[in-house]
Formats: sequence, structure tokens, C-alpha cells
Amino acid sequence: MAPLIALAADLRAGLVGHEYLTDRLLIALLTSGHVLIEGPPGLAKTRAVKLLSAGLSGSFARVQCTPDLMPSDITGTQVYHPDSGAFSFREGPLFHNLVLVDEINRAPPKVQSALLEAMAERQVTSGGETRPLPDPFLVVATQNPIEHEGTFPLPEAQLDRFLLHVDLALPGLEAERAILDLVEAEGLSQTPQSQSRGTRLDAGAIRAARAHVAQIHLAPALRDYIVRLVVGTRETEGGPLEGLVGHAVSPRGSLALAAGARARAALMGRDHALPEDVTALAPDALGHRIIPGWRATSEGVSGRDLIARLLDHVRPW
Repeated sequence: MAPLIALAADLRAGLVGHEYLTDRLLIALLTSGHVLIEGPPGLAKTRAVKLLSAGLSGSFARVQCTPDLMPSDITGTQVYHPDSGAFSFREGPLFHNLVLVDEINRAPPKVQSALLEAMAERQVTSGGETRPLPDPFLVVATQNPIEHEGTFPLPEAQLDRFLLHVDLALPGLEAERAILDLVEAEGLSQTPQSQSRGTRLDAGAIRAARAHVAQIHLAPALRDYIVRLVVGTRETEGGPLEGLVGHAVSPRGSLALAAGARARAALMGRDHALPEDVTALAPDALGHRIIPGWRATSEGVSGRDLIARLLDHVRPW
């Protein structure tokens, strides 16, 4: 875990005021999950992924989504060679270890469907042939909540494939000043930040870290707490979410929350998960998996708000 701790320190140094986002990216890396980052423009969403790629030895690709994007633009396409009369497959940007899908909600439904297969099955089907994606494979997608023209909202099945949905807020006074100082210092530096890093994390180190996380102890009582939270989104009669839930969290939510709790405990240097790991990750792991009903929507209550209400009523022990 030592190389991972060093990577975390590098990310925190380059992302002032974004320790929250740094932890979520590392948790996804440790659990083979994907992350959706949402926030207004200018909050270093793209910068965060680029810094993460600089600390990994694997390949990196960026997909800038537009309404005219085609599935073959991300999966790859068959190329005809007139001299030999044969076809060969040219791999798209999905065939990289870390893929940044910028402004994912600008991609049309066909592209989102192709991305869904890659995220869920770790494979791409093109030209009637299925090809495996590299290991490790991590998708980090971004979207801006204030832009609606020319966007395609992500379907529920697509959202469910993201381990975490991170909702970023604008920084405060001290963080804003620190960001200004950091960017100005980088502008005066002769050495790009990405070149000043130490050893990059390779695939073997990532697999070893994931194996370590899998051994983190999750007590039976803590497992029960996770299940009670998820089932609490379904059994709403007489509960805090009565009349507010349109579609409850699926079992994938329990798996995501358990895996995330283990990874957070490992990053904290513990060999066991605590209730605080579950409560800290529940809004990010479950908020995008619960669909508010018409009453909640009319009252402006989001999925994250529903999970917050649930956490107030469901206690760990």
C-alpha cells in the first residue's frame, strides 16, 4: 500500500481543497469501479483525472463527448486495406487502462450503450467480435449540471454501473486562495507537475493493493448495517422515505457500499472497516441508484437527500 499512499499524497498536493474527490478516485481504483464526477465548470474535474493518470504507468485516453459522437469513435472500427483486400481492427480510446469521458451527458444514447458494455462487462463488441479490455480498466466520467442544451441524460442502467457519483461544490475562501497560489506557482515552474512525480503505480502494484483491500475485515454487524440501509430504500411504508421513492436501490448498491467501505478503511491505514466508512460513502454509492418519486421531485428532493434522511434514521448498531 505504500506506493498508493504516495500517489494519494501527490494527488492531494495537486488538487487543493479536493481531498474528498481524491479519496473517491482512489477508492474506485482499489475496487475496480468507475466514477461519475458532477460539478460546475472550472472545478478541476478533468485536472483530477489527468493527475491520476500521471501517477499510473498504464495508458490513458480522453474522450470529449459531443452530440455527433459515434460508437465506433470510442470502441474502434474496422479499417480496409486496399493493397491486401483485408480488414483490420483499429482500437478506440476504450482500449486504455484509464479513460476520461468528458461531459458524458453530451454523448448520444448509442454511444452511452457502447460505453455501458465496456463498463459492465470489461469488453467491446465490434464487427461481430468481442474483444476484452485491458486490466486494470477504469472509467472516470464528468458532467456539468448547469448545461442542458444538447445533452442526453444518463439512463438508470448507465448510472448504476458507476461505483460512485461524486457531487462537487464550489470552494470556499481559503481553498480559492490556495488554488490561485498553486496555479501561479505551476505557471512559473520550469518542470511540469506531471514530470516531478516519483514512481508510477503499475498494474502489478494495483492488483496487489486490490488483493489487500479484499482482505479488509467487514464485521457481520457492519454488513447488516449496509443491508438495512439498502433495504430501507425499498420498505418505505411508515419509514422516513414513505411516498418519496420511485425506484429503490438494487443489490448492486450493497456490493458497491461494502467494497467502498473496505477501500476507505485501507486508505485510512486500518485492517477493518468502521460504520463511519459506510456513512461517509453512502451518499456517493447509493444516491445515484435511488430514483425519487413524483412527490420528492415536486419538492426538489434529490436522491442524495433521500439517502441523507435514511442515514438519520438507520443506526449502525
